[in-house]
Amino acid sequence: MGAEVVVEGLSKSFGRQPIWRDVTLTLPPGEVSVLLGPSGTGKSVFLKSMIGLLKPDKGSCTVDGTDIVRCSERRLYDTRKLFGVLFQDGALFGSMNLYDNVAFPLREHTKKSETEVRGIVLEKLDMTGLSGAEDKLPGEISGGMRKRAGLARALVLDPEIILCDEPDSGLDPVRTAYISQLLVDLNAQIDATILIVTHNINVARTVPDNIGMLFRKELVMFGPREVLLTSDEPVVEQFLNGRVRGPIGMSEEKDSAQMALEEARAAAGHHDGSVDDVRGVVPQLQPTPGLPERRGVRRRKDRVMSILHTLPPEARRGITDSLTDEDRLRYGLGGHADVGAGPADPAAPTAPSNGRAAGIDALAPPR
Repeated sequence: MGAEVVVEGLSKSFGRQPIWRDVTLTLPPGEVSVLLGPSGTGKSVFLKSMIGLLKPDKGSCTVDGTDIVRCSERRLYDTRKLFGVLFQDGALFGSMNLYDNVAFPLREHTKKSETEVRGIVLEKLDMTGLSGAEDKLPGEISGGMRKRAGLARALVLDPEIILCDEPDSGLDPVRTAYISQLLVDLNAQIDATILIVTHNINVARTVPDNIGMLFRKELVMFGPREVLLTSDEPVVEQFLNGRVRGPIGMSEEKDSAQMALEEARAAAGHHDGSVDDVRGVVPQLQPTPGLPERRGVRRRKDRVMSILHTLPPEARRGITDSLTDEDRLRYGLGGHADVGAGPADPAAPTAPSNGRAAGIDALAPPR
């Protein structure tokens, strides 16, 4: 199972310019999480901070028991071996063929023989659908193939955590679907913890177990997919629906006058050209037939069902409606009418003023 990542109070700035502040979240082990946010909100900076390429101003990021913000350089070097990173552009060496690109981390960081290296490289190329392409140069293949080659290289050291920085950027919808399926299949096979940074709404709605969103230099929400997909938090709802109307503007944040004008136009029946409301829980992408079930899905369901009564009604309905008959037997539930639609537990926490949904902070697995 992949390693757990616990981020607490993490803040980062460049000079006097804050990028994000007081970010707190837990990446549950073996689950797939997605981090959303408008352009310029520091999502890539967050990934680099997680692996120690950038040093946060304060806070902690604990990976498998090691706080990478405060640990020694030697300890940081060892902890980084738990990570595999798929960079936005693939970051392949243009003068090396795919075989040598994928073999590079093994030759640099291990003492394996070339026979052992060859076995691992061919296995990872096969796993990412690149068998037979090992002699090609990065300039001779498509953008989608370069992404997969970058992913194969990220896998050769058998990481427990995989970070993907916009794996869909520059790809058409078909290639994006292939990459999404590949990440789900990899999680089913190796049970690694995966964090994906993306702008792609379809990826965000169908791939992850958990979703988070950065906006106005803060983490607005982070929690199980059902909670975010049913949220009425304005910035989350606007982003997931791709709407013009809402707090996100061309320069990230709109002022109150612009917000008021848009509300008035909407009230007058003016259509802003965006898609219709698609809020709700859609089916999650499943592993390719023949592969094992994702164990992370079961762990997420167990965690969410244990605090179901603390969640907003829409999230409860989304969760219980998505349960299979087998799930209902497992959790001792009856038919659809028996669960999910009742009043909220009077003891359940309410949404705090910073926009985080009720019960989100309770969703981190016990440590």
